[in-house]
Amino acid sequence: MAADAPAIDWSRIQLAAPLDTVNRREEDLPWVPLDENTDTKVTHVNLKTGMWVVRNRMKPGVQVQTHKHNGPVFAFTVSGTWSYLESPEQVNGPGSYLFEPAGSTHTLKVADDSDGPADVWFLIHGSNLNLDADGKIEWVLDAPTMLAIYTALCEAHGHGTPDVLIER
Repeated sequence: MAADAPAIDWSRIQLAAPLDTVNRREEDLPWVPLDENTDTKVTHVNLKTGMWVVRNRMKPGVQVQTHKHNGPVFAFTVSGTWSYLESPEQVNGPGSYLFEPAGSTHTLKVADDSDGPADVWFLIHGSNLNLDADGKIEWVLDAPTMLAIYTALCEAHGHGTPDVLIER
């Protein structure tokens, strides 16, 4: 701390009661097919802030629709390899961490020669603005929409309502 910084009287600071921790094990939330090439599971959504955490397993060769983020995104790759068509030299592989700033636009592509599916955790703030070939918004994916899609897919595949961590 800088020498000229004022001292803080921590005894006067009122902290909110801590929240309980919440654990979801691998088997607690089912994988469901988002389409023929991608399985997904939603682990956490905050409906107040628009944050959502999703894990996707995408088959080799999959290309996701070009999209723009209106908030930051954090990604961690468990297995497989993928990159963005706009920056193919930046390959994400097992153990890779990726930060995407708000406003970034890209097209995710799983490597054709990926050793199995690309298994990636995404923590997303805000929306994916999915773009058509002319760069116009075709559809929007956000926390409540992804939660609704995942819940419907779980129920349709006989898993019942998933125990997603939902903050309201």
